[in-house]
Parts: sequence; C-alpha cells; structure tokens
Amino acid sequence: MGAEAEEQENKQGENPRSMTKAQFLAWKRQKDDDASSRRAEAARKRAEDIAAGTVQLNGRELFVHEPWVFDNTLY
Repeated sequence: MGAEAEEQENKQGENPRSMTKAQFLAWKRQKDDDASSRRAEAARKRAEDIAAGTVQLNGRELFVHEPWVFDNTLY
C-alpha cells in the first residue's frame, strides 16, 4: 500500500502535458520562423501585385512608388 500511495503522489505532482523550457523555446522559434516566412511571402506577393498594377495602392505605397502625385509645386 505504501508504494501505491507514493506512486499516486508522484503522478499528481507531475503534469503529463508539461513541457521543458528547451521544448518551449524550440516550439516558439519554429512558430516565429513560420510567421516571418508568411509575412515575407505576403510582402513579396504584394510587391508583385503592385508592380503588375493589379491592386490599389494605399497612401504610403503611392507616395513611395509615385511621388509625383504629391507634388504641390504646380499649384
């Protein structure tokens, strides 16, 4: 009986879903890498679409790609 109680006590103190710090850091690094690759792919696709003229530019993109639109010296 003493061994069973001791074994149950060990099981209660240990979470079967727990992870080590190294496992967490590896997971976090992979998650960050995936997110950064998705952002880079989205930025690349947006740049291609802007170059092809298939999307409407926002103000910042318009200022960078067509600054003559903001030239007020004509007025």
